[in-house]
Amino acid sequence: MRVRRFPSARALALLLLLLSPEARADAFSTAWPAPPSIAFGDLYSAVEMSGLFADQKTFADAIPKEPPHDILAAWEREKALPDFDLRAFVDRHFSPPTRHLVAFTPRPDEGVRAYIRDTWDTLTRTPDVAEPFSSLLPLPRPYVVPGGRFSEIYYWDSYFVMLGLIEDGRADLARDMLDNIASLIARYGHMPNGNRSYYLSRSQPPFFSLMVELLAAHEGDAVFVRYLPQLQAEYDYWMDGADTLAPGSAARHVVRLADGTLFNRYWDDRAAPRDESYREDVETAKRSGRPAQDVYRDLRAGAESGWDFGSRWLADGRTLSTIRTTDIVPVDLNAAMGHLEATLATAWRLKGDPEAARRRRADADQRSEAIRRLLWNGRDGFFADYLWREGRLSDALTAATAAPLAFRIAAPEQAHAVADTIRKRLLGAGGLDTTLTETGQQWDRPNGWAPIQYLAVEGLRVYGEPDLAREIARRWIATNVASYAALGVLAEKYDVDRPPAAGAAVGRGGEYGLQVGFGWTNGVLAALMADYPDLAAEAERRNP
Repeated sequence: MRVRRFPSARALALLLLLLSPEARADAFSTAWPAPPSIAFGDLYSAVEMSGLFADQKTFADAIPKEPPHDILAAWEREKALPDFDLRAFVDRHFSPPTRHLVAFTPRPDEGVRAYIRDTWDTLTRTPDVAEPFSSLLPLPRPYVVPGGRFSEIYYWDSYFVMLGLIEDGRADLARDMLDNIASLIARYGHMPNGNRSYYLSRSQPPFFSLMVELLAAHEGDAVFVRYLPQLQAEYDYWMDGADTLAPGSAARHVVRLADGTLFNRYWDDRAAPRDESYREDVETAKRSGRPAQDVYRDLRAGAESGWDFGSRWLADGRTLSTIRTTDIVPVDLNAAMGHLEATLATAWRLKGDPEAARRRRADADQRSEAIRRLLWNGRDGFFADYLWREGRLSDALTAATAAPLAFRIAAPEQAHAVADTIRKRLLGAGGLDTTLTETGQQWDRPNGWAPIQYLAVEGLRVYGEPDLAREIARRWIATNVASYAALGVLAEKYDVDRPPAAGAAVGRGGEYGLQVGFGWTNGVLAALMADYPDLAAEAERRNP
C-alpha cells in the first residue's frame, strides 16, 4: 500500500505566513490530497456531465483501482476510439463506493426512542483503513454518519449527534467523535465539511467549541485544556487574513466593514463545481449570466454554511443562480464564532495563560457588541444577516435569528422581541419554519430542521421564554413521532407547515432525495424528549 506523506499542519502554517491571503487560498486547495475532480480532470467532468450516475456523489466517492495517472493515460488512449463505452471504462477502473445501506426496518413493537438507540449502532463506522487514491480521509476512531448518501462524518451534524449519544449513555462514542474531529484539525489546520478530500477546501459552521463544552460538562474542565491546540487552530483558520485586512474589504473567511468592524463570512478556497454536485453546479452557472467562478465560489460557500441551499443566500430571494453567499455576513456564523472566542478564553485561563485568555475574552465581547448593534433589525424585531458590500441589513427573516439567543449574545430586550417575532411569523404547525419563502430549495419553507429547532429551544429557555421554547419542542416532537409511526424511520427534514396529525410530514426539495437515518434528527429528538418527558409521552400516546 502506498503511504501518502502530506505536510504537517505546523509546516503548512509556516508556509502560509509567507503568502498573501489570495495565495494562501491557493495553497490550501493544493497542499492536501487532490479531490477527484482535480485528480481526474477531464475524465471526471466527462463522467459527471454524462449523467452516468443519478447522484453525482457516487462517482466522487468511487474508489480508483489504479493510480490516477494510469487511469488518465488509459482515458487518453481510449476516449476517441469509435467503440468507446464510458460506463464500461468506469466499471473497469473504479469500484463503487461503500454505502452501508440499511433498510432501517424496526421491530413491530419498537418505539421511537428504542429506534434511536438501535440506530446509533447502525450508523456507526469503524476506524478507517486508508485506501490508496480514495476520496475518503481516514479517521482513527469509530464515528457516526448521518445516513443514506452521507457515509462520512460531517462537521456540525456531529454536535447534534453527540447530544443524543450522551443522552443514550454513549459518551464513549461522543468522545470518539470529538477525537476524530480533533485529528482532522491537527492534520489539515481546520475541520473540513466532512472527511472527504473534496471537502477540504471548506469547513462548516464552527461547532467544535460547542462539542468541547458538551464533553466538558460530562467529564470536567480538563477537556478544555486537552483540546486547546485544536480550538486555537480552528480560530486561526477562520480568522486568517484579519490582521492585514483593510476597511471595506474581505479575504477568505473574514470581512472588515467600512467602520473597521470585523466579522466572518462563509467561503471556499476553490472556485470550481463541487465534486459531489458537479453537473448541477455547471448548469446553475450557465443559467446565471455571471462569471462561472463567482457562482461556483458562492455555491461552495453556501455548502459550507450547512444551509445548502435557501433563499437567504439568493439575491432575488428565489433563484439559485443569483446566489451571493460570499457577500453576506451571516448572523449565526458570527454568533458561533463568538462562542469559539469565549471558549478559547476559558481554555487559556485553565491552561494558566491569563493574557491569552484576556485577548480572546475581549474578542468575544467585541464581536457580541457588534452583533447586537449591527445585525439587529430593531424595527421588525429580529437578528438578520448583513450585506457587507451594500452596507445594510438583509430584509430576510430566517430561523437564524435565534442564534444570538442560543449563543447567549442577545440583549434581554432583543431576545424577547425575537421571541415575539418567532411566535407570530416563524412558528409552523409542526415546528419552527426555516424561512418565510417557498422556493423549492430545502432550507426554505415548509421545511424544518432538527438543529434549528434545538438552537431556538435552547436560546429561548436561556432568555426566560420557556413557554415558547416548550411549544416549539412540543410541535417538533409531535412531528417526528407521528412521522416515525407512519414510516418506521426518522428523516433528515420535515414539513412543519403540516399538522403533526397528518402523519408522514417529511421534508422535500433540494438537489438530492430525502435521506433517512438520520443522525442529527435522532440526536435532537433524544435530547428534547429527555428535556420534555411529558411532551414525549403525549406524542407517543397519540401515535402508538
